[in-house]
Formats: sequence, structure tokens, C-alpha cells
Amino acid sequence: MDQVESVVKRQLPIPRNCTFSPQDWTVLSQYWYPIARADEVTDKPLAVKLLDVELVTYRANGKPVVARDLCVHRGTPLSMGWVEGDEIVCPYHGFHYAPDGKCTSIPAHPGAKISPKLCLTVFPTVERYGLIWTTLSGTEENLPPFPVWDDDEFQNILPPTLDINGNAGRQIEGFLDVAHFAWVHANSFADRDNSFVPSYKVEVTDYGLHAEYISTVSNYTKENRHKEPPGFKWLRVFDVYPPLAARLIIYFPNGGTQWILNVPCPISARKTRLFSPMARNFDKDAPLESFYELNLQIFTEDAEMVENQKPEELPIDLTSEAHIAADKTSINYRKFLMQLGMGENYTN
Repeated sequence: MDQVESVVKRQLPIPRNCTFSPQDWTVLSQYWYPIARADEVTDKPLAVKLLDVELVTYRANGKPVVARDLCVHRGTPLSMGWVEGDEIVCPYHGFHYAPDGKCTSIPAHPGAKISPKLCLTVFPTVERYGLIWTTLSGTEENLPPFPVWDDDEFQNILPPTLDINGNAGRQIEGFLDVAHFAWVHANSFADRDNSFVPSYKVEVTDYGLHAEYISTVSNYTKENRHKEPPGFKWLRVFDVYPPLAARLIIYFPNGGTQWILNVPCPISARKTRLFSPMARNFDKDAPLESFYELNLQIFTEDAEMVENQKPEELPIDLTSEAHIAADKTSINYRKFLMQLGMGENYTN
């Protein structure tokens, strides 16, 4: 069973040279984000960044730990160090820190009493869906649900991560956009001659948004269109978990379903690391190489748009950009972000 192994030791200040507005950083820091694949986190410290905060993650006796990447003695990155047993060791003066952040050893003064001030800032940590999650100022766990990950009828798939030189809010909105299929994904699964967007409804829920979209836009590549029954209608179900998580269920022919969890890590206001756990109940014995290639192509096509949008940040003020009827989900997403307390321009 997953557990939150630790809590924040002190209130984390807004980082120096923060790329987010103070208002947005304060809101975003209350939520949980993936920072690394679980298979990347070992007993060798790994440097990562979340919301402009430099972190280190590693395993102590098999359990993941996330802390500030900063020895409190002389400010050396702990990611330069190593792990002994369940303790991370600073490479500068050999200070040892336990998983709860407490300093346990000062080699220069082995018999001295250790001040309680010598304590790392350690963050709540959860391992789930093949990812390591943390929060900078939140406490209660609020990960987006992905129940099929633990369902034996489904195959778990964790494609490679994708780094995007763009804003995470823009990436989420692109993931929810149903009008861009024919234009952005014409080389992967959609067609320029099938650009019509049928009417659909968006439901505001207690967790965020729910939308069901039915169309003739196939999810098969062109070479696999023969698998699609004549007249088949594709159902895509979106669930949005603001501020920065969304889930898509695609209903294939013959009872097949593919689940996609779109969970970007906002490294900064202009850089995003995209994680996308997936699961499917069909083609479970098929090689995954072509599946990885297709999904990389699709997300790369989206990334090209996100990296070139202006303004770079997601404008929450609805008067700052034009909208069409097909934008119902993104319009409601922006409204929800504003209700969370985000600034009108998302970032400044």
C-alpha cells in the first residue's frame, strides 16, 4: 500500500528567480505532481525540479524519498552525494541525513550533539502508476484516479517521458482540445477532411470537469483503419483534475478501451516534463515498440504547438483570446483555474 512517508518540515519559501507569479506559485505548490519515473529512482540520488524548486529523490531501504537538493550546512546539492543504507550523504563534508531529514552524523565532530536545525526539508512522497509523486506545500494526498492500473484485465504501459519547452497549462489544454485532431494529428491518426466537431457537453464536478465526446475521428493509424467497423463512432471521455492533470478513456471497437493519464510536471513556467501512464485491455501481447512510437509522435505533434503559442502562459482571462463552440472543455478549464485562485494570465 502506498503511504505518504514524510511531511514538510517547515514552510517552503517561494524560490529565488521564480518564473511563476507569487500568487500562482502559492496555489500550484499545494497540489501533487509526478517528478520522476519510479524506475529512475534508485539508491543513487537523482536531481529533479518542480515549480522552480530543486529537489533530490532517491530510495532509502527501497522507499522513495524527496527532499530539497540542498545540504543545510554549506548549500551543496545532495544529488552530488550518495546513499549509505537509508541515509543520503553530502559529498562536501560527509553529513549524513536520515529519510525524515534529520542529520545523523557530522564526521568532523563525531561525538558532538547535533542541532535539530540541521534538518533537510523533506516532502510527502507517494509511488503510484509507475511514478514518484510529491507536493511542496500540500499534505493531503490528491492524486488523479487511474483505477485500471491495478486491474488485471489491463496492461500497464509507461511510455518514455517527454520534455516540452512550454507551459504545463497550455499542454493540458491541448490534451483536452478536440478541434485540433484534423490539423495537428493528420500524420498520426486523424484526417484533414474530417475536421467537423460535433456538439458535446461539459459537466462541472466536485473534482474538476467531465466531458464525453463522440465523433467519427478514428484512433487507428491509417494502416490499421481496416480494423474499424463501418460507421463506428468513437467515444472519448475526458476527466480533468485541476490544476494540472487530465485523464482520457478511448473506447475502441469490440469492447476495447485505452486509458491515458496526462500528468505534466511543471518544472518551471516555461518548461514541462510530461508523464503519461496508459493502460489497455486489448493487444496485450503485441510488441510495445510501435505503440511507443505512435504515442511519442502524437505528443510531439502537440508539443510543437505548445512550444510556439503566444503568450507562452495560459491566459485564464477569457477575453484575452477568441473562442469557438468546440472550446467548451478548455473554457471551463480556465474558469476552474480562476476559481482555484490562479492569476488572470496564469504566469507573469
